[in-house]
Amino acid sequence: MQLSAAPYEERLTAPRSWWFVSFLVGVSMALILLPFGTLPLLGGLVGGTAVAAVAASAYGSPRIRVVGDSLIAGEAKIPVTALGDTEVLDAEEARAWRTYKADTRAFLLLRSYIPTALKVEVTDPQDPTPYLYLSTREPERLARALEAARGAAAQA
Repeated sequence: MQLSAAPYEERLTAPRSWWFVSFLVGVSMALILLPFGTLPLLGGLVGGTAVAAVAASAYGSPRIRVVGDSLIAGEAKIPVTALGDTEVLDAEEARAWRTYKADTRAFLLLRSYIPTALKVEVTDPQDPTPYLYLSTREPERLARALEAARGAAAQA
């Protein structure tokens, strides 16, 4: 498989503040276990922090990639030939497409801590999904990568 002319990869990592909150969860567990002694207190601190950190890491693990002639967004893999126009969404438009403009049939890979997004039309007539909504920190770069991959697929 050949890489596209403009490869793109982004991990939708959780913000730094979530890691601090993970530590605070550990502190809370330690305080809960304080009456039982020092060892349970330390176990609560370590265990609570670890569990909260794993949850934050798992929520921030989806990736968006343009590889070869495919867009991989989370667990979805779509050939770029099945995609149409892209629309870069600023924070206000992204919020509108997440709420009152949203179509229940759309594929949404959204993270509330990422304010911008890219909306990609699905042109495959056999796919009932009207569009993809992808939270991304770099929507212009993702749109360029998709356009380059479509151009490379059309030439092949």
